[in-house]
Amino acid sequence: MRFSQAFIPTTKEAPSEAVLASHILLTRAGFTSQVAAGLYNYLPLGKRVLKKIENVINEEMTKIGAQEVDLSFVTPAHLWEESGRMEKFGKELLRFRDRKENLFVLGPTHEEMMVNLVRNRVTSYKQLPLNLYQVKTKFRDEARPRFGLMRGREFVMKDGYSFHATTEDLDREFDAMEAAYKRIIERLGLDFRVVKADSGAIGGAGSKELMVIADSGEDTIAICDNCEYGANVEAAERSIRQDIPEAPESDFNKFQTPDVKSIEDLANFFKVDPYYTMKCVAKRMTYEDGDQIVLFFLRGDDELQEVKAVNAAEALDIADVSEEELAALGLVPGFMGPLDMEKLPCVFDTGLKGATQLICGANEKDFHYVGVDMSVLDAGLFADLYTVKEGDGCPHCSGGNLLYTKGIEVGHIFKLGTAYSKPLKAEFLNERGQAEPFIMGTYGMGVSRLIAATIEQHHDEKGCIWTKETAPYMVNVMVSNIKDEEQLAFGEALYQQLQDAGVEVILDDRKERFGFKMKDAELIGFPYTVIVGKELVNGNVQIVERATLEKRAVFADKVFAEIMERL
Repeated sequence: MRFSQAFIPTTKEAPSEAVLASHILLTRAGFTSQVAAGLYNYLPLGKRVLKKIENVINEEMTKIGAQEVDLSFVTPAHLWEESGRMEKFGKELLRFRDRKENLFVLGPTHEEMMVNLVRNRVTSYKQLPLNLYQVKTKFRDEARPRFGLMRGREFVMKDGYSFHATTEDLDREFDAMEAAYKRIIERLGLDFRVVKADSGAIGGAGSKELMVIADSGEDTIAICDNCEYGANVEAAERSIRQDIPEAPESDFNKFQTPDVKSIEDLANFFKVDPYYTMKCVAKRMTYEDGDQIVLFFLRGDDELQEVKAVNAAEALDIADVSEEELAALGLVPGFMGPLDMEKLPCVFDTGLKGATQLICGANEKDFHYVGVDMSVLDAGLFADLYTVKEGDGCPHCSGGNLLYTKGIEVGHIFKLGTAYSKPLKAEFLNERGQAEPFIMGTYGMGVSRLIAATIEQHHDEKGCIWTKETAPYMVNVMVSNIKDEEQLAFGEALYQQLQDAGVEVILDDRKERFGFKMKDAELIGFPYTVIVGKELVNGNVQIVERATLEKRAVFADKVFAEIMERL
């Protein structure tokens, strides 16, 4: 491609609402342009990057036997009604009616459509396993689309679905897909972690996310400083605590604690470590048939993780509860405890199981119980409710400690089981001739988000720094002075030589100043720029490596070999 003929509208101006580097740079460098809130056009450079990422995905999917399909973007609403997700997905699901008043949705994900494709076409265990995928535009009507390609309403996603006769075969495929996804991200040149995650609205179990490490990431992840363990804070675990503080000694009793409402005040009042206090967090949980206030109990030095709370209570959503609402129920905020609590359902963190010598609220203003033994609560519901802290022990290795970092979710894989095949009545005949629902897995990867994630991890104040697998062009041959016939002739010859060798190359033959061209090269982020300038009369040109901005003089007759060696 010749720069003089290319559609690459670079600009000095950034979008007024842009805060992330990827949003700013992809717009300024002429990769994308905004159409409306959360909607973007891909310009030629952006489309090249998108296709390169798709090619890597296709190559790795082919290696593991996955087959590509292309499902309709417009989905009949009755499929979503069959699966039970029509209302659960909420307002992000864009609904519309055609001229015949048939209801449709724009696909934000394609579980229902893929199950519909397979049911009644795959009827026997002999046709399994089957792994189908697509790279497709999706639409989610985000309430607050922001951050450019990172959280748009319309986006490109690779979504795959596997069908199995047994859970053992699903486990095998899940591991194979995880390995393939890791190879994709490694090939794209990104620093990442595979982390344990919550399944969210998709459902299922065995959920893992692929997180590109970046300070601008929306997700906080806990990673081990000693092994490969990583988890979204929504699902992160820790090892059993070893440095247990010395326990207070007291018999069960009720103490007057005037105006002692906080854990800090309670620990100071009794001169104990907060580990031996019990925290009560009241939350309003939303269910399909209405709301319910639930009390969550943890050790005083822990914080409630709300996604874990939603899962433990088997709820749809969670919200705060006011002190006035609790008082209306006859409860005293700051003094609530689990003993004789019959008014509201209670859930206990697993860290409280079997605990003794605890101090908790007595459900009476200005009173607490001491010497509480959790074994008296015979029928309590226990679940992981805590939020891991930096410095907590790693649950997967001895000696490792957890650290917080930020990540951008670019992939998410689930073991769905029969969450979709059962309600959609997608069945096959097993070896005994009996009908069974397919056991499924699903594997998503944000293709357009990977473009943004690459720049979030690889950029500087001058512009984009593309990795070799994502660069729109690997080499930029820049003719410093287009009016110099010798420079132009050499640039044309090198451009042709690189093209013949299969190198993705662009020739900057514009009638612009050298400084203007150089700023564009740095902004766009070509991995290598060959500067054909004044030194050509002395037999030299320069190679600039974008990642380091290192300039190196090279003999003109050796530059082709030098470039090929670097590639």
